[in-house]
Amino acid sequence: MAIRSSLLLSALLVAMPAAVLAHEGHGSGFLSGLGHPVGGMDHLLAMLAVGLWAAMLGGRALWALPLAFVGAMLAGGMLGLAGLPLPGVEPMILASVVLLGVAAALALRLPPGWAALAVAAFGLFHGHAHGAEGPETGLALYAAGFALATMGLHLVGLAIGLALNRLAASGTLRLLGVGTALGGLSLVFG
Repeated sequence: MAIRSSLLLSALLVAMPAAVLAHEGHGSGFLSGLGHPVGGMDHLLAMLAVGLWAAMLGGRALWALPLAFVGAMLAGGMLGLAGLPLPGVEPMILASVVLLGVAAALALRLPPGWAALAVAAFGLFHGHAHGAEGPETGLALYAAGFALATMGLHLVGLAIGLALNRLAASGTLRLLGVGTALGGLSLVFG
């Protein structure tokens, strides 16, 4: 049953069009920031994958990966807001979806510090995109909502990963990683 669900999820993710990239237009304020991460598949998949990978790694990675992503995302947002260029933002955001999915699919066992560094690099690019293209008013509240929603998505991925670990369903967890990577590839080539 769980394997069928994972395969269905993977098929749905592959079918998503590239039009769901989340960088076209922003509202302002807390609620707009809170809703934004779930409105674009690139962010949604990357953030869930951070939680999945953290669950696979366990230990310090359970908190280190989500915090590294959110911290770097906020720093990247400040860089973008300040107008400092960061080359390759959109390609790196798309790469984050694919590579985080691959890390979960392969159950890649990096030391927590290295995994957190990789996740932070991706978070920096996600944040830069939103700082550079964010709302002109209510940016602090928007950033707070965005950070809270991001952490919430990390926690959802973490909860799914931990539940599957407890059920000894690592194959299903890996299939979710495959689905994430395929979803990222569909965004790249869609």
